[in-house]
Order: sequence, then C-alpha cells, then structure tokens
Amino acid sequence: MESGANLFPDREALGELLERLYDRYDSPDFIGDDPICIPHRFTRREDIEIAGFLSSTIAWGNRKIIVRNGRRLMELMDDSPFDFVMHAAPREIESLRRFVHRTFNGDDLVAYVAALRRLWTEHGGIGAFFEREYAGAGDLRPVLSRFRSAFFGAEHPARTEKHLSSVDRGAACKRLNMYLRWMVRRDDRGVDFGLWTGIPASALYLPLDVHTASMGRALGLLARRQNDWRAVEEITGALRTFDPDDPVRFDFALFGAGMDGFLKN
Repeated sequence: MESGANLFPDREALGELLERLYDRYDSPDFIGDDPICIPHRFTRREDIEIAGFLSSTIAWGNRKIIVRNGRRLMELMDDSPFDFVMHAAPREIESLRRFVHRTFNGDDLVAYVAALRRLWTEHGGIGAFFEREYAGAGDLRPVLSRFRSAFFGAEHPARTEKHLSSVDRGAACKRLNMYLRWMVRRDDRGVDFGLWTGIPASALYLPLDVHTASMGRALGLLARRQNDWRAVEEITGALRTFDPDDPVRFDFALFGAGMDGFLKN
C-alpha cells in the first residue's frame, strides 16, 4: 500500500471500523503481553503509579522482553515498588545497578528511584503532581513539560534525561502519554486504571508510535509525516471528532491493528 493512502475516506465507515477495532483490542485478553500488565500486578495506588511509570519508561522494543524486564524490575524492588522507593537502604538501591533494558541501565534506574522518592516527598506523588498542575493549566501539554523539569530537579546523570522525552523539544512523548492513559482513563473493561480522577479522559493525547502512526495515516487521521508532537496533536484532534470525551480509547485499536498487519490484509 502506498504510504499516506486513505483507506476510509467515508467518515461513517471509518467510525464503524474504529469501533470494531476498539471492541476487538480494548480487552484484558490483549494486555497479557503488554507493559500495562506490570502495574496490573498491584492493587495499591502508589504501587500502581510507580510500577506503571517504570514499566512505561522501558516500553520500547520487543513487547515480550519489555514485560519480562518489567517483572524483573519489580522483583528487584521486592514486589513492593512504593515501599522500596520510599524506604530502601543505600545497599538495596545499589542492587538496582545490575538492571538493564536496552539503553536504560542500572545507573538510570537508581536516578529514577531517587527522583521518584523526591516527587513523593515534595509533591505527594506522580498523580498528585499531574492533577494539581492540570487543574491550573487545563491542558496536559504544559504539564508534561513541568513534570520533566520537576523529575530532573535534582542532581542526576545527564545520560538519564534521554529516557524521559521533552515535549518542549517537539518529542511525541509516547511513553508518557501511554502512562497517562493508564492512570487517567476509567475503563470498565479492566484495561486502564482511572486512578487520577482530577484529569478528564478528554484531555489525554494519543501515545504515538510506529503502529498507531501508520494506521492513522492509512485511515486518514494523520497527514503529518514526522512522528512528533505536532503529529500527536493532529491525530488526537482527529480522534476527538469521533469521541470528544475519550479520544485515546482508540489507542489499543490502532496499535493492535497495526501490529497485527491490518494494512497488509
């Protein structure tokens, strides 16, 4: 298929397709090999927030390897991520240095744990930070910028910054937007958590990756060629015309269809 070709110029047909794909993929059956299965191991809000943040941080590459390394990461934190972040002794934190996932290594993980401990101490947690900042801004884009500044607000290895995308530099911030989807959407299908009730699902931006972008272009939801923040705004805006209250509920639909080779069928 030619890149950028629009398979569904008919809006009604496109809407019906999106709903079919949503019904097919937005299901607990789809999450077993997805990074979201890592925070689903927990019931305590703080554990879910930290497990979700760390597993979304390493969510690039092969999904099975991501899940395997996410489980290993939780084991290194004694399967109690919040207690570990807040109370681990220096020797316990040093044990994290043997962790590695692609370019995210143990030094990065140690820096992340220190940043998370500071976030809880100074801001009351990740969710508290995002909900408070969103209440003032009314848009998640500037909140993404403020979160990154707060996260790296103390001494840390310069190399670690590459693992938390910068919206100010035009990055798509796929992993942060995915994490926000997990925490914000109230999903009665058992997929997303809906913990952060101070942020409406309508405010979310689509986690844009190679699969959602390819499907978006093929379906006429995205014209921009670069997978950057402007593309995120464009495709999210298109999805809002189909569901203004919950546009990113189509994330798994686009991702799953793209991963399963929908465009080749």
